[in-house]
Amino acid sequence: MHVLRLWCVALLLCPCWAGADAMPPIDPETPIYTVKVEPGVTYDDVVTSLKVAAEGKNFVSPAVFPIGEHIKQRGLPLEGVLEVRTYCSLGIGAEILLENPEFAVFAPCRIAIYQKQGQLYLSLDRPTYALRHIRNHSPKAAQAAKEIEDTLIWMMDKARKGDI
Repeated sequence: MHVLRLWCVALLLCPCWAGADAMPPIDPETPIYTVKVEPGVTYDDVVTSLKVAAEGKNFVSPAVFPIGEHIKQRGLPLEGVLEVRTYCSLGIGAEILLENPEFAVFAPCRIAIYQKQGQLYLSLDRPTYALRHIRNHSPKAAQAAKEIEDTLIWMMDKARKGDI
């Protein structure tokens, strides 16, 4: 029994067995939600995970903006990746856009993939925060924005771990 307790304690304390860290809490006062990509997970792993996760939730990615490539083409010293991938669910997003077409200025939602000091990150511009800028939006629109944001954060969790 003593050996079993030691193994349980070792399992809890060893990060290699414990898996990925928990997702950081959402700060309701900031429009940006950021997570670090786990060690050993590559850019290609992140992109593949985002693609598979998006498809599984019926989200599409209508555009990719390779900002970093454009910066490098101008001869500026950018190290690593810097791009923005867009995602949307017309089924859910329509609930906001039908009542508040001006919300289209925030659509589609964006996830940035970038490197900072050798570490890969993912950042989201939060739809629920963006909706704050639409006056008199309905509870239905707020619920749709939350559903979209929850799905995007779930996708980021998958991507930061390289899950497919």
